[in-house]
Amino acid sequence: MTTSERSAGGPDVSGHENIGAPDPSLDVAGAFGKELQRFANELFAGRPPSALASVGAGGASPTVTLPPVPGPVARPPIPNANAPTESDLRPIHTLAHEHFGIPLVTRSEPSAEPYFLQSAGIPTAVPGASPSLPSAALPPAAPSFGGLPAGFAVPSAFDATTPSMPSGMAAPASSAAVPSAPVATPHAPAASGGVPSSELFSFSPEVTPDLRSSGELFDPHAVKKDFPILQERVHGRPLVWLDNAATTQKPHAVIERLSYFYQHENSNVHRAAHTLAARSTDAYEAARDKVRRFLNASSPKDIVFARGATEAINLVAQSWGRRHVGPGDEIVITWLEHHANIVPWQLLAAEKGARLRVAPVDDNGEVRLDAYEKLLGPKTRIVSLTHVSNALGTVVPAQEMVHMAHRHGARVLVDGAQAVSHMPVDVQALDCDFYVFSGHKVFAPTGIGALYGKPEVLETMPPWQGGGNMIADVTFEKTLYQPAPARFEAGTGNIADAVGLGAALDYVTGLGLPAIHRYEHELRCYGEELLRGVPGLRIVGNAKEKAGVISFVLDGVRTEDVGGLLDKEGIAVRSGHHCAQPILRRMGLESTVRASLAPYNTREDLDALATAVHRLQVGRPR
Repeated sequence: MTTSERSAGGPDVSGHENIGAPDPSLDVAGAFGKELQRFANELFAGRPPSALASVGAGGASPTVTLPPVPGPVARPPIPNANAPTESDLRPIHTLAHEHFGIPLVTRSEPSAEPYFLQSAGIPTAVPGASPSLPSAALPPAAPSFGGLPAGFAVPSAFDATTPSMPSGMAAPASSAAVPSAPVATPHAPAASGGVPSSELFSFSPEVTPDLRSSGELFDPHAVKKDFPILQERVHGRPLVWLDNAATTQKPHAVIERLSYFYQHENSNVHRAAHTLAARSTDAYEAARDKVRRFLNASSPKDIVFARGATEAINLVAQSWGRRHVGPGDEIVITWLEHHANIVPWQLLAAEKGARLRVAPVDDNGEVRLDAYEKLLGPKTRIVSLTHVSNALGTVVPAQEMVHMAHRHGARVLVDGAQAVSHMPVDVQALDCDFYVFSGHKVFAPTGIGALYGKPEVLETMPPWQGGGNMIADVTFEKTLYQPAPARFEAGTGNIADAVGLGAALDYVTGLGLPAIHRYEHELRCYGEELLRGVPGLRIVGNAKEKAGVISFVLDGVRTEDVGGLLDKEGIAVRSGHHCAQPILRRMGLESTVRASLAPYNTREDLDALATAVHRLQVGRPR
């Protein structure tokens, strides 16, 4: 049946429009058809098929049987139906996908210079060198539909620095499919000059997949456009926001969701029968379920809203701790902790006569697991540890440390404030008893966060604050409390910002946390390489597993002076002790300069940072 004999069809499962009713045997005739058949025959022979080119002389090509196109829906005939169309190629796309595992090609609008990310051993770019891929990494017999555009290059080498996924993180999506036509395209030099940017991969618009869902591509320039504050100018220069460990900026999606809530849903929750109360309650509880899914908790009842990680840790210390920690008991933390995961336990230990014990770290900023295990024993009641150090970026082997503590009968709290925006988190895989995080670290508003608790643990915990919402019945003689999570949410909660948290989690999930993790690893390695070229600069914290944090000091320059001078260049970093004085003192310091990354940061941002620090160091009087 020729194209002119077929009737109209509807969209097929790949998103292309099909042409014609299902027909198990499609004899493609004519010059174009012969080329099409030759293409298919080469594909089935296990050879990389040559591109469809101009038709040459030759005998008749053998007929190839193609699968039917599913789901025909009648529509008017196509004008000039004899002309070959993209839908003629659709069955071959399908066969290539079914028989060789080659992804179906989708088309999307071009966007700003996407990064090619590490996946299945794919390297990060190294300054001054063209990044490359091994030919073995490409799918076998990958077809070049229509041929490669001019200038496409196939890279050729692995990089040994490919990161492994830290324990307790959800496994990323499969990364076996590698784009077959990357182009090595260097970025333009940073506006500030001085330090060149390394080369990056970009892709032809004809074969660029959806950047928001791809495991291989990530486009920080497109992400940056989602954040209105990043269009600001500071001291006449474009804002470079590298203070993400302190707080992240907010995307349009979160800002607009908050605006919508106050315009259409604003009401207190749970306690009224009117329409706005129903809307507000639905939005609030939907946000709780989004937190559940984000952490892979088993039920929304396992999620308690709090003002942030700090309040959540205090909740556990005051509720669980007061009931279960007594004189002579022991609480174990690590040298890496933020003050919010030190002070509440000091207060509890002082009140109960318990002992606070601290697991040491080595010179790279990694927890010494041998020493940590020696601290655990029959007196250990709870271990509280960070998932990612806010001062050094160290990713702690949380899953292993949780299991070690459980062997000794201890409960474990994991502080995920610095983890949730950088990597997937699965509380069931971690098997932790509590997990806490702050919304403002993951693109949500300030003043909102969450506590995850195992249901059997939450049910044994008394309230830590009293008031409305957390009660089932009150008399002057006795009060009956609601079950978790309401028992721990006294009074009117931060309803609007909880809804904003749900919107932020939707946003970051849409970007893809495995892709964010890979991208930020590559970006951090790039930034550290640039900064190591600055005379007298020392990077603090060199753990094998690190999140997007680069802490450094500069010989002879106070950290606050570095921060102030960078601000004049429009670059925002954090200078100080980062509310983590013990770990900095372990490193022989009182403060550092900290550049911390988010998915909207780019290599140009780090070029600007390194250039400014370099100019500061070499230009100051000796």
